[in-house]
Amino acid sequence: MIIDTVKVILPSIIAFWIGIGLTPFLTGYLYKNKMWKKRAGKLAIDGKQAEIFNSLHKEKEVGTPRMGGVVIWLSAFIAIIGIWMTAKLLPGELTSKLDFLSRNQTWIPFSILIFGSLIGLFDDYLEVKNVTEKNGGLSLKKRLLAVVAIGLSAGLWFFLKLDVTGINLPIIGVLELGWLFVPFFAVVTLAIYSGGIIDGIDGLAGGIFVIIFSAYATIAFFLEQINLAAFCAMVAGATLAFLWFNIPPARFYMSETGTMGLTLTLSVVAFMTDTLGGGFGILVLPVIAFPLVATSLSNIIQVFSKKFRKKKIFIIAPIHHHFEALGWPAYKVTMRFWVISVVFALIGVILALIW
Repeated sequence: MIIDTVKVILPSIIAFWIGIGLTPFLTGYLYKNKMWKKRAGKLAIDGKQAEIFNSLHKEKEVGTPRMGGVVIWLSAFIAIIGIWMTAKLLPGELTSKLDFLSRNQTWIPFSILIFGSLIGLFDDYLEVKNVTEKNGGLSLKKRLLAVVAIGLSAGLWFFLKLDVTGINLPIIGVLELGWLFVPFFAVVTLAIYSGGIIDGIDGLAGGIFVIIFSAYATIAFFLEQINLAAFCAMVAGATLAFLWFNIPPARFYMSETGTMGLTLTLSVVAFMTDTLGGGFGILVLPVIAFPLVATSLSNIIQVFSKKFRKKKIFIIAPIHHHFEALGWPAYKVTMRFWVISVVFALIGVILALIW
């Protein structure tokens, strides 16, 4: 138990300090090369100027670099590879026990984290260089296609290589989906990715992702998926390092290289803690990730209301900007969302453990 606890906590600490050490070099590069949007303002889904959002954030969109999410995935990469190399170069009982890079638990989420983050990094690069039409960056359609492709690929791996064909439900047991498991995996991935738009206020997304991955680290630990628990804790620690510099006033923004990598990884972790681990990782996902779900739903509700009722439900969507438009200071929105995230994460962990 003691060595397992150390194995879970140590990567988090290592990733945190790596992130703290990397950030001055990263921010120096970002500011030197002016890696921020060249044109202020944001377009709504209908292609028109998002007037209320721009009145709140227009001046913040230029002058503050994007790509801050690099701190998260690069710190995690260095931490996990560093611990793995230490175990190989200095073989021993202790180093081998601390190594958590394993084929059955961490290869898939680790690969998805890096691959998704690199796609997001490419989008951020286009955004700051403004080499495409409109405001730059990959179009929403292209990003969604990339997410669906990753979701289908990961779903196929679970289905064909790991023989996962369903999800766990209380009392019922395994709900068999057969080949439909693959598109279901992609739908879940897409749904969680859509919540990445929560990255809109200094400190908001970073704090929430720390809480979510900490919750799944706890679930994986109690399911005796120690390597996966260490991985989730490591991601939380790396995100804490990012958050240290993203607390208002933000030194940089997480942007797509952070949100895409984290949301895709979260989806994979949820499936890893389901039938593979004998848990209920998928069923509790909407609870633990409630802020992401609420953020995505607020956008969907707003779009449908404007289309069919010809009026808005929220002053502005997603919902965290609605509270800003009501006059809440940004830090108040952030901290209250953190509180809500902690509460729902605790509920989700409890449900996962008692079912």
